[in-house]
Amino acid sequence: MAKTTKQKLFLTAKIVGVCFVLLIVSVFVFRDALLQKAIAHISHKMETDYNSNFTIKKASFEGFNGVSMEDILLVPKNADTLLQIESVKTKVNFWHLFTGNIQLGSLEAKNGFVQLVKNQYGRNFDAFLPKKDTVDTGEKPNYARLVYRLLNRGLNLVPTDMNLKNLTLRMNDMGKKATLRMNTLVLADKQMESAIEVHTNTFTQRWKIAGFADPRNKQTDLRFFNIDSGKIKVPYFDERYGILSSFDSIRWKVSNIEMDGGELHVDGFTSISNFTINHPKIASKDVVIKKARFDYHLLFGENFVAVDSSSTATLNQMQFHPYVSYNNETDKIYTLKVAIPKMKAQNFINALPEGLFRHFEGMEASGDFDFHLNFVYNKNKPSAIVLDSQLNKQNLVITKYGEANLSMLNGPFMYHAIINDVPQRGVYVGDSNPNFTPLSQISPFLRKCVLTTEDPSFFSHKGFIKEAFKQSIVKNIKTRKFSRGGSTISMQLIKNVFLTREKTLSRKMEEILLVYILENNRIVSKERMLEVYFNIIEWGPNVYGIGEASEFYFQKRPSELTLNECLYLANIVPSPRNFMYQFNAYGNLKPFAVSRERMLKNIMMRRGLIAAYDTINQLPIMITGAARSYVKVKEEPTSEAESNSMEEFDF
Repeated sequence: MAKTTKQKLFLTAKIVGVCFVLLIVSVFVFRDALLQKAIAHISHKMETDYNSNFTIKKASFEGFNGVSMEDILLVPKNADTLLQIESVKTKVNFWHLFTGNIQLGSLEAKNGFVQLVKNQYGRNFDAFLPKKDTVDTGEKPNYARLVYRLLNRGLNLVPTDMNLKNLTLRMNDMGKKATLRMNTLVLADKQMESAIEVHTNTFTQRWKIAGFADPRNKQTDLRFFNIDSGKIKVPYFDERYGILSSFDSIRWKVSNIEMDGGELHVDGFTSISNFTINHPKIASKDVVIKKARFDYHLLFGENFVAVDSSSTATLNQMQFHPYVSYNNETDKIYTLKVAIPKMKAQNFINALPEGLFRHFEGMEASGDFDFHLNFVYNKNKPSAIVLDSQLNKQNLVITKYGEANLSMLNGPFMYHAIINDVPQRGVYVGDSNPNFTPLSQISPFLRKCVLTTEDPSFFSHKGFIKEAFKQSIVKNIKTRKFSRGGSTISMQLIKNVFLTREKTLSRKMEEILLVYILENNRIVSKERMLEVYFNIIEWGPNVYGIGEASEFYFQKRPSELTLNECLYLANIVPSPRNFMYQFNAYGNLKPFAVSRERMLKNIMMRRGLIAAYDTINQLPIMITGAARSYVKVKEEPTSEAESNSMEEFDF
């Protein structure tokens, strides 16, 4: 009985073996027909799904697993040619065909191009762009499996041996042109080397990519640099977006791609040297990062994507550990954590990118510090935003200031407002200026009114109002615009005295950092900051400081201002040069301005800043100074009706 069973198993194995051999022979015999059928299927799919014509003039097998193709052409209908290649030869791993996992062994290609064109008729690649899925199936992707599958498929299509000649990428965006021609690219014995010519409307260069590449073991270590002298210039972006950027070299290394316990791990590093970028929205001059490196450990799980905190970012002399993640297990949660371990304060200053923090250039400091940031944003619950930071200082002292000498605020100095990039007349902040007004000689009503409208927690915060800052971030995320709000008096002071009005990333970052230094190192007292603020801010056209403002509007000293006059002055701070539009033809405040002052008065009463008796016998404001010439006033009313219309607005 046992012998019969063995015989049956042996016979079954022989049958399976014969069938397998017959299958291989059949595939080998009919492979050219199968190849033509596959090409016909692709051509049909290109026509029906992408409205494009795809043709291969000649295609055949060479040897056991080689494929040769000539004159490959892909042309979207009614558009410019997208792809054309004269000849392609490749070898495919035969056994992987049965698993559906195509793996290229070698690739030879020559004389071809990919062409991306945008003109008045549209773009020749629109049909191939991913379509947004408007139907929400409710299914969540498994990020680890998805990315691992994509990486495997992509790397399997990278041959282990490659020889490419005269292949070109052409881009033409409404006349903005860039051509990258790969004269040669050779991959042999896991070593890659290429020569690339770049031609644009603005420059011509020769580039080189060289190094180690092992697609089967998922490892690479490549360098990208300029064959000629000088930096590599980034094409297209200069014409398209006005971004001028360049660098000496880039290195990219992938050392490990591994699936472990349902999580995908990707390890390696990338570095760039002497990266330079210039754009009016970034800074007024070149921003230069001499040395930057990112040693990354990327994690992909079932419900999350993350840059692990074991990653290290190096910026010149500064190192920090970032943690960035997106998790959609329950809600869509974005997390950013930054940990700067203990480092010398001077090394931090030296590490700041050149041109991005120009007011810090030349600054010197002693001591050490460490810093931690925790930011969490829940897209489903935006109001629950988390923003915490902690700076631990050890004997940190600023020994020398750069261009922004913050201690200057403690003494007399000359202030120049800047309007439309033009410095205005100088205003001396000191006793020798007859209009300078010490804080003690400014009406308490005005101090309370301005603090209520501009910065109620000025004397308790350290430069920033945390909740306002958080809500500003939420607004920026929702609108996808950088329109930061919640500006404190400290921030306004720094912006007015030390910075320009330019709307650049550089100025915003400098403002934040300078305010932090000012408020957290006891450089200037709160009282002195407020005193300087009252004496430099604009209160009207070419009117600076409360001394000039009191005279300009009411022919008074700041100590003599009434409550109603203070309410008025506080309300014009955001737009002082447009004060005249608050008045009607008879020189009285319009209803909206009266309502706004009443609202401010009520807020101050609820907060206990003023009492009910402060509002008794308060007369309507009367513009008597030079400001009256800006208000278009009619002759005094003569009829009873006109008189009544005036009284309607007198409160």
